[in-house]
Amino acid sequence: MGLFRGFVFLLVLCLLHQSNTSFIKLNNNGFEDIVIVIDPSVPEDEKIIEQIEDMVTTASTYLFEATEKRFFFKNVSILIPENWKENPQYKRPKHENYKHADVIVAPPTLPGRDEPYTKQFTECGEKGEYIHFTPDLLLGKKQNEYGPPGKLFVHEWAHLRWGVFDEYNEDQPFYRAKSKKIEATRCSAGISGRSRVYKCQGGSCLSRACRIDSTTKLYEKDCQFFPDKVQTEKASIMFMQSIDSVVEFCNEKTHNQEAPSLQNIKCNFRSTWEVISNSEDFKNTIPMVTPPPPPVFSLLKISQRIVCLVLDKSGSMEGKDRLNRMNQAAKHFLLQTVENGSWVGMVHFDSTATVVNKLIQIKSSDERNTLMAGLPTYPRGGTSICSGIKYAFQVIGELHSQLDGSEVLLLTDGEDNTASSCIDEVKQSGAIVHFIALGRDADEAVIEMSKITGGSHFYVSDEAQNNGLIDAFGALTSGNTDLSQKSLQLESKGLTLNSNPWMNDTVIIDSTVGKDTFFLITWNSLPPSISLWDPSGTIMENFTVDATSKMAYLSIPGTAKVGTWAYNLQAKANPETLTITVTSRAANSSVPPITVNAKMDKDINSFPSPMIVYAEILQGYVPVLGANVTAFIESQNGHTEVLELLDNGAGADSFKNDGVYSRYFTAYTENGRYSLKVRAHGGANTARLRLRPPLNRAAYIPGWVVNGEIEANPPRPEIDEDTQTILEDFSRTASGGAFVVSQVPSLPLPDQYPPSQITDLDATVHEDKIILTWTAPGDNFDVGKVQRYIIRISGSILDLRDSFDDALQVNTTDLSPKEANSKESFAFKPENISEENATHIFIAIKSIDKSNLTSKVSNIAQVTLFIPQANPDDIDPTPTPTPTPDKSHNSGVNISTLVLSVIGSIVIVNFILSTTI
Repeated sequence: MGLFRGFVFLLVLCLLHQSNTSFIKLNNNGFEDIVIVIDPSVPEDEKIIEQIEDMVTTASTYLFEATEKRFFFKNVSILIPENWKENPQYKRPKHENYKHADVIVAPPTLPGRDEPYTKQFTECGEKGEYIHFTPDLLLGKKQNEYGPPGKLFVHEWAHLRWGVFDEYNEDQPFYRAKSKKIEATRCSAGISGRSRVYKCQGGSCLSRACRIDSTTKLYEKDCQFFPDKVQTEKASIMFMQSIDSVVEFCNEKTHNQEAPSLQNIKCNFRSTWEVISNSEDFKNTIPMVTPPPPPVFSLLKISQRIVCLVLDKSGSMEGKDRLNRMNQAAKHFLLQTVENGSWVGMVHFDSTATVVNKLIQIKSSDERNTLMAGLPTYPRGGTSICSGIKYAFQVIGELHSQLDGSEVLLLTDGEDNTASSCIDEVKQSGAIVHFIALGRDADEAVIEMSKITGGSHFYVSDEAQNNGLIDAFGALTSGNTDLSQKSLQLESKGLTLNSNPWMNDTVIIDSTVGKDTFFLITWNSLPPSISLWDPSGTIMENFTVDATSKMAYLSIPGTAKVGTWAYNLQAKANPETLTITVTSRAANSSVPPITVNAKMDKDINSFPSPMIVYAEILQGYVPVLGANVTAFIESQNGHTEVLELLDNGAGADSFKNDGVYSRYFTAYTENGRYSLKVRAHGGANTARLRLRPPLNRAAYIPGWVVNGEIEANPPRPEIDEDTQTILEDFSRTASGGAFVVSQVPSLPLPDQYPPSQITDLDATVHEDKIILTWTAPGDNFDVGKVQRYIIRISGSILDLRDSFDDALQVNTTDLSPKEANSKESFAFKPENISEENATHIFIAIKSIDKSNLTSKVSNIAQVTLFIPQANPDDIDPTPTPTPTPDKSHNSGVNISTLVLSVIGSIVIVNFILSTTI
């Protein structure tokens, strides 16, 4: 963990948003309710606020023109950290908080690397998570390297809003064009410049022509493309928006389909403007006839947390031990989850409501104990949800005349046909409503309240061994607090014991956590025997036993020892249900803890549409790779589907090794609510950090060509992207909230799911054969095994993409598919190639399952039929020698040289002309 001790501790504002958490709306061509937040680690500087306003104002005009007078920025909220000074202009936020940030302003993800980027891990055309800008970039200190902030914002906005991708590629900055020359990866191809190696040492700099690498037949590793400062090309914003002449996105006419850009890879060779034009935003607007007004800004300052518990004690809470389970979870929230300095009140409701505790500021255990003493003791009466909410508003109103930004934590198990009567009041209040639904009868109107106020909502089944209530309460940490103050869940487990009375296991406490470590044990019938040992073998005693609430807990003083803690729980009843929950906080405010965040891609779904589970594991902003990640999806009847999530860049996972683990979910068992829980474990020598800049970042400009000479920009710190740091053991659990599925037919479900699209088709060469490799899809997306593969080749990207079935088919008789997520390999000879003028051959795959359902066409691999040439201006007078071809092998293929070029990899295939002796 020493790797991070030199880092500024970041709040890590957004990480994985819950699905659909952005407040952005498009209203009469204008984007409203954009939330920009400033990280508390950013030193106070009012110029940053001024620069944000200037950036958005400039960007609005630029966006308006770039989108043919369709879109502009209408209003923006800027969230200012609590640790900045007060200002009469600053108002208290309403629903806006860090969890809903569209843009964050924070120190660089990696030291010295100020490139802006957009967190984007879904498919082409789907919205991203958030945009990240650094203070130095906003303050204009990096304008030469990245361009004006206003133009940068439009570049990143296109990532965020319309799901387009960059039109450059730092992993493959050059490619072989049909012109048989080496070209820089760019769009449009008309952007002019020079490719050079530019090195500085001891105050002097040297520029020379790029040499051709003898292995790749492309320019050497240190070669960079320097654009001309003066250009006439208007596209593209997703390549280098910093070029003065660039005011457009690449469209169908200007798009460079040859370049190995991420836009081509992810969007099937469609231009960025084609993707934007196909968006709902575009379909729902028409061009404006007058210029738009300037954006309106609201300055909002974070303040202390205010939360009121609104707890259901109606008669229906008596069954299935619901009241007691609610009290267990509420006590855990009050003891461990809610942060010091918060104001907390409590209201009970049945057919009427009662104020039990007015707002109390949490300063010590005394206030926590006072609140716990007010929990309900017996259930009775009907259910009046609006009464509870209105009394909560009264409690909060006694401290603040406005409810803006305050939170209502509502738990109920019953329907209330009057709940919809207070939706408008809730919407206008400015308060945030979090909703925990216990059992299958909780009211839908409250879910609507939660959504419109930006709150979280959870569904918890009545299964006794389910820790769902404790997990749900535990997930409700403050949306605005520093991550070092948040309670993190290390373990959450339950088990029903019958013949074997023992529940034995271990919990890992890694060095990034350990402060305020808290063990909670619950039971159904009788207190179990509890034994807990720290990593040195010392037994932990002094558990507080609360027999009335059927729970025992222990808070470890100071910082808990790093290592493996062991526990033995022995049940004293048969049958018995035991659960254990372990939470902790960051051990050191300067070292980011490892975090896990989980979500589904949608809150509401209908069969047969598939869903995707996402879990992101980070330390700070750096992805954690190689973890074992498991998702548990529980239906309202208690059926649990277990999925292993993968970060392999295949199936549902869009990008390999980005710290986001994904999987399709299609195993629906019933209509109604489902809940998501994720468990992540990093074993010794498996989990690791990868120090690489984020994807989807604006292009760094190494310099400009001015009057034929290179004017270089300051070099950015170089980072070895292969550098990885092995992590110690760790464990985390996280709740991913609830979602609803409808139109599920009776079981068994019909087979309506084809194999997932192959997205990582790659190639190597052995002798006279092309060897394709890819990750196997499954019978149902990424589960099971496909029946067969179809491989086809063509001389045209578009023909292969749009008319795959008409292309030349490769014989795959000997290819037997493997189980999903296995590595597939297949070799073939490129025969029957007759096009004399062909410069490229393109290869793609489809998969077919046992029900004859067919996948989408895979990503397309390229084979190049020539030896590439350097551009005349780029040729070095003494190029590095290339190996002499081996003439001892006769391939029989009527092609002199095949250069295989697959997006992300480059291989050379040397073949010899057929000869007759």
